[in-house]
Amino acid sequence: MVHPVNPQQRLVDKAVAVIRGGGLALVPTDAGYSLAWGLEARDAEERVQRLRELDSRHPFTLLCRQLSEAGRLARLDDPAFRLLRSLTPGPCTFILPASPDLPKRIKNAGRSKRRDIGIRLPDHGVIRMVLESVGEPLLSTSLVLPDEEHPNSHEAEQVAERWLRWVDVMLDAEDCEPGPTSIVDCTGDEPEVIRQGFHPVAL
Repeated sequence: MVHPVNPQQRLVDKAVAVIRGGGLALVPTDAGYSLAWGLEARDAEERVQRLRELDSRHPFTLLCRQLSEAGRLARLDDPAFRLLRSLTPGPCTFILPASPDLPKRIKNAGRSKRRDIGIRLPDHGVIRMVLESVGEPLLSTSLVLPDEEHPNSHEAEQVAERWLRWVDVMLDAEDCEPGPTSIVDCTGDEPEVIRQGFHPVAL
């Protein structure tokens, strides 16, 4: 259990050690709890795919610390950069063209090369400390089981009761803001909101 605003570094470090070791974590964000794992944690990712009954082409979201990190993994033209700067950190996922620096394991997932990637800069003290401590982005996905349409993932007790058996560590920061995130597609001529989340966005 960690403080939601001023998380204890020693407790975050325990979770980070699990993530660095290839483990699967439950982490609080500004849009509910999420599953998170390292960029090279293939076993953790395969567990997520089995758990959620996803195929290898399902896109996962990259959680980033800052805009410069997002700009290394995705192509940010001036309008996209200004948009991200105005809406981050926050509960919004951006679909962006993938950059050549996107790790090959992610780029080559599935049957065809990924041309775009989901990027998120969350606004929650715990996951931000986790990202700073890990020192690189994490892959993530929402808590939706195959028989569900929408995640019910912002109440810590319910999340622990339902999901704890399938992960290696959970950072319990009490209840957090509900999800889902809003999704903005920045791969076309103009940015387009393709899903309004719990906190709607205006472009």
